[in-house]
Amino acid sequence: MARPRILVVGAGFAGVECVRRLERRLSPGEADITLVTPFSYQLYLPLLPQVASGVLTPQSIAVSLRRSRKHRTRIIPGGAIGVDPAAKVCVIRKITDELVDEPYDIIVLAPGSVTRTFDIPGLIDHARGMKTLAEAAYVRDHVIAQLDLADASHDQEERASRLQFVVVGGGYAGTETAACLQRLTSHAVRRYPRLDARQIKWHLIDIAPKLMPELGDRLGLVALEILRRRGIEVSLGVSVAEASADKVTFTDGRVLPCRTLIWTAGVVASPLIATLDAETVRGRLAVRADMSLPGADGVFALGDAGAVPDLIKGGDAVCPPTAQHAMRQGRKVADNVIASLRDQPLQPYEHQDLGLVVDLGGRDAVSKPLGVELRGLPAQAVARGYHWSALRTNVAKARVLTNWVLNAVAGDDYVRTGFLARNPATLRDFEHTDAYLSAEQVRAHTAALRASGT
Repeated sequence: MARPRILVVGAGFAGVECVRRLERRLSPGEADITLVTPFSYQLYLPLLPQVASGVLTPQSIAVSLRRSRKHRTRIIPGGAIGVDPAAKVCVIRKITDELVDEPYDIIVLAPGSVTRTFDIPGLIDHARGMKTLAEAAYVRDHVIAQLDLADASHDQEERASRLQFVVVGGGYAGTETAACLQRLTSHAVRRYPRLDARQIKWHLIDIAPKLMPELGDRLGLVALEILRRRGIEVSLGVSVAEASADKVTFTDGRVLPCRTLIWTAGVVASPLIATLDAETVRGRLAVRADMSLPGADGVFALGDAGAVPDLIKGGDAVCPPTAQHAMRQGRKVADNVIASLRDQPLQPYEHQDLGLVVDLGGRDAVSKPLGVELRGLPAQAVARGYHWSALRTNVAKARVLTNWVLNAVAGDDYVRTGFLARNPATLRDFEHTDAYLSAEQVRAHTAALRASGT
């Protein structure tokens, strides 16, 4: 009898925790495990702003999936672009652009999310994101390049536009990105004798009326005060009306000469979710508390992909798509996959939120562990302690700790790698959101497979 085929889509917090638990708790003869991911590493997303600012090296937050002693999972280098639950087939586009059809008995959908964009003129062509390791590396190169070019320029208008930086999104990603990069450029000005520190302007804008409302009013105001004290101009209730290569127009009518627009205005579930043609909640699959998808045999969804009911809060609440939930959901869904293989009952997911941490660089931070509000060094200790402990391997922990100590002692550096130096890469170039099939295309594709007998 053939072994059951378990297919896990995505190597984020949820997907990797699921795979690791399956490897530990299933014997090699019980099931075949396959993982679909473009890169054979788990990316620790919360620390991307520190990669962009150069505090951490890229490889320190990219944890190799092949280091595990129990590693036996087959990894397909690519991205899932369609799922047909009726045919139990996942369509995958490999990194070579080759399409392959992967049959499964059980599929765990944890493809993560993509940057949320709007129909704003010029946005897709001129904004950069902060969602992938490549984007963080590119943004760092781009920001340092603006300093280099401004220092060399005799044109005051060009210099002004290169020294204006706009970050859109007042959530954790946007706030930490603006704070960390502002700290980088403020320190860099000492190395650029022809630049005036007063010319470097960072702007953080968000259409919401509050900064990071999840922190609560008091800590949100503390974070706002820290950013403004450091010279970051924060505009709330404002968004982008239009973007071009050398200016940004805001919805309040302001036109800002600017060559750097970083877009972090939220995320949405992967376009893969739409290919299942199933019920969704705010773009995420409406799953049961055990993370199984109603009406689809052998389908589980979690993390950014699944609207998992929050049994602690009750009512219609669903678990937020945060790292702490994704990691725990990954372990629980692995247990439920094993239970389904062994004809045992599935268990619901429950978790009490541990709180929030926001690292603003240096000694600045705000944190709310278990509801306790902290700021300054205590908050920074909690923030970095939480991130450090959440890293999956001792090698990653050693690299991150070493980077933090080295940066604290030696300071920043301003080296560009030349990554895509002459190519103004866009959001689409990094996240490939145009690669997915529609639900109809997936059904037609699998019907053609059945007709051909493959």
